[in-house]
Amino acid sequence: MKPSAVLVTLALFSAPILAQETVPPTQAAPEAAIEVLDESDWQDLGIAIPAFATNADVPTATSAGSTAALGTSLAQIITANLKNNGLFKPVGPETLPRPAYEEVRAPAYQTWSGRSAEMLVQGFVRPGEGNQLLVGCYLYDVALKQQLASAAWQVAPTDWRRAAHKCADLVYARLSGENPFFDSRIAYIAETGPKDRRMKRLAIMDSDGANHRYLTTGQTIALTPRYSPDYKSILYLSYFNGQPRIYIYDLERNSQRLLLQTSNPLFAPRWSPDGKWVLYSMAAGGNTDIYKMPASGGAAVRLTDAPGIDIGGSFSPDGKRIVFESDRSGSQQVYVMNIDGTDQRRISFFGGRSATPEWSPRGDQIAFTHIAGNLRIAVMDPSGKGMRYLTDSWQDEAPTWAPNGRIVQFFRTARGSGKASLWQVDLTGRNERRLPTPVDGSDPAWGPLRP
Repeated sequence: MKPSAVLVTLALFSAPILAQETVPPTQAAPEAAIEVLDESDWQDLGIAIPAFATNADVPTATSAGSTAALGTSLAQIITANLKNNGLFKPVGPETLPRPAYEEVRAPAYQTWSGRSAEMLVQGFVRPGEGNQLLVGCYLYDVALKQQLASAAWQVAPTDWRRAAHKCADLVYARLSGENPFFDSRIAYIAETGPKDRRMKRLAIMDSDGANHRYLTTGQTIALTPRYSPDYKSILYLSYFNGQPRIYIYDLERNSQRLLLQTSNPLFAPRWSPDGKWVLYSMAAGGNTDIYKMPASGGAAVRLTDAPGIDIGGSFSPDGKRIVFESDRSGSQQVYVMNIDGTDQRRISFFGGRSATPEWSPRGDQIAFTHIAGNLRIAVMDPSGKGMRYLTDSWQDEAPTWAPNGRIVQFFRTARGSGKASLWQVDLTGRNERRLPTPVDGSDPAWGPLRP
């Protein structure tokens, strides 16, 4: 791991402020056990998130400024994370008093109960070892006057935002009972230029749109990116002078490796859950079939051989099955098969066409694009039952899952202008929001929780 990476610590620190056992975010503290909340409870849950305290206001090497300014920025990011997912009603630092450093572990509960806060998130930021920063995060139940969870992280100044995302993950996981997802990254295709000369570049950013970076120059068209399971690289499709290529972009070295080049059209490269295999589709001899090949390179194995167009979707989380789309029945529909290509069977039988299937990280749902007039994002269980829509716009497509399998991201094309933008919606279909990007965006790919 590079020196700039976050060092997650859920153990004891020698400093007095952390001289107590921290609670892993997905486990309940025995003395403060609470029930997992349902949707209606979340909507009414008031969470106060004041600016993080500091023992001394000193300069930092961050873009946020001194430790006091950084404490405000940390609380603002945590507030935005929890608010943007649509489940909580957090109140941020702008209207709240900043607690004293000594109050981080001993909250003034009367102050917060008087403000109708049910939950309280307090924390601190101070210089750590070397050039690092030490950030602590505490979650309290105001009514019970008990601590529910705590954690601390030592981070490089360039990674200070990760501490905020991890604190938000701690709160989200403890209160919802769901796995976290804020400390993750998104790859997508950044689009600029006129419709007939569209520049499509590979870009990455944090889950909230921060730390945006272009990886390719736009001299070649980039399409359908996917993060590797270990976050070290991105798999994507590129077209140069009509020649398709599959590349693996090394994020640590800022270099890329050619995995496959052919004169035949290629589509939708995807990683296996263990990162050892790459799934892709190739058109040849009037057929488009699905293949898999080692991520290190080597001979490919053809998995389908039915007349028509078969395009790979994704592996199941356990790596035992593959969901894909095929028009072998006369129209685009969703199919599943074993990883060796056996037991191919159709699972979508609800009218219209179905495309771009993506298996949930939890394994319990498949998201896909349903085409029946408009293009809408829908989900169904792996047997094809329980289909329901998550969106109802003109053209929504290419779903990708948050690491916890609770939120689906996709891109939306505007009627008339043809401009594409990235959107998110949770599994209720009620909490929909646009993700900010500096230019138009398509083909999103949400990576796993960062290591």
